[in-house]
Amino acid sequence: MRLPDFIRTATFGWTTGAFSLCIFLFSAFVYWQTAAYVTDRIDVAIADEARIIAKDAPERRLDAIDDRLRQDPRRIKLAGLFDADGRRIVGNLESLPPSLDPAGHVRSVMVVRIDRLGREQQTARAVARHLPNGEVLVIGRNIDELEGIAKIVGRSLLLGLPLALCFSVAIGMLLSARAQKRINALNQLIQQIVAGGLRQRLPTDDLDHPFDKLVAFANGMLDEIEALIHEIAAVGDEIAHDLRTPLTRVRISLERGRANAKTLEELRAVTDRAINGLDQSLAIVTALLRIAEIEHSHRLVGFGEVALEHLVREVGDLYEPIAEDKLVALTVKAAEQSTVCGDRDLLLEAIANLVDNAMKFTPEGGRVHLELVHGRDENVVVRISDTGPGIRESEMQAVTRRFYRSDKSRHTHGLGLGLSLVAAIVKLHGFRFTISSGPGCIVEIACPRMRG
Repeated sequence: MRLPDFIRTATFGWTTGAFSLCIFLFSAFVYWQTAAYVTDRIDVAIADEARIIAKDAPERRLDAIDDRLRQDPRRIKLAGLFDADGRRIVGNLESLPPSLDPAGHVRSVMVVRIDRLGREQQTARAVARHLPNGEVLVIGRNIDELEGIAKIVGRSLLLGLPLALCFSVAIGMLLSARAQKRINALNQLIQQIVAGGLRQRLPTDDLDHPFDKLVAFANGMLDEIEALIHEIAAVGDEIAHDLRTPLTRVRISLERGRANAKTLEELRAVTDRAINGLDQSLAIVTALLRIAEIEHSHRLVGFGEVALEHLVREVGDLYEPIAEDKLVALTVKAAEQSTVCGDRDLLLEAIANLVDNAMKFTPEGGRVHLELVHGRDENVVVRISDTGPGIRESEMQAVTRRFYRSDKSRHTHGLGLGLSLVAAIVKLHGFRFTISSGPGCIVEIACPRMRG
């Protein structure tokens, strides 16, 4: 017959075993403490008695030993007086115990007791003292009662252990059943989550114990998974929506070319337009993959010191010829030395994207200003400003969304992913990205300065 699940759990086994072990160890501790206490009392008593008898006059010693043995109905007292050669003078000890220390220390020894009932070997605690006349006095006490204590403790253990086992089994079943009930509830929720119910969360008791902490971590992981799934779904929808138009144009262009092209040159022109449309679609996919790579990157391990002043001047040198061709005045100001912690290539890409946007939307005769300034809270700020049309207040939150393009940029070449890429890079670094408008557009990246 298969046992219930909660009985076969580790909680049940460990609880039952631990409780039984505790009962056994507690009984052993009680015996050890009791035996130590009784032994200590016996040692003090026989040491005091030996000292008192040793101080008596020689003629009174024999009477003191006889009185001691006569007042012993339980036959537990031992005493003996021996001459210098070890022969017994008086007492109920057959011989002087050879292992007994004559220096006056109490020890456990094996002795032979002789009295009217005969000869008997016993275990005793005894002390020996040398007397001034050369004799040796031995005072002792039978400790067979310690064995009686051990038997009582053992009997109690045999009688109490089954009850303790039953009690521990009951506690183990209770704790195991409680844990199993919670695990079953978690299993049901996990099955619902696996089946697609990403909004489900594992329940907690709001207590500061490891199980609740584990559940909190698991719920945090589920939150992240749900956000990633929704983001993937949103990206898929955006890709499908944004690729539909260029791919439809490519298809229509190819169909018309196949039907209407009469010369090789006309066919080549149709093919070139189709290739441009496919290139635009590939650029969209590449940009999206790049953003995903940055947003979920583990490149933090490759972060190092980045001199922003060199980075800003490098971007300025890169776009200076483009500004001249567009008749736009590009000014670069990066005199202050500023070092931050980050990925140099990603920061270069972010600043270049912002400058590229500014150049793209600034008309001829306009100005683009790229500068490195000292911000608040020990931050260094990369600021790009232009004299373009700016961004409406209603669009401030939307411009960093993927594929978003304002009405002012509909006729400007681009995919609507530049600011999304910049936002992903800034988020990876833990920097702050702000956009303001009027007149023109001002974008800033606030970077915490490295210390030391």
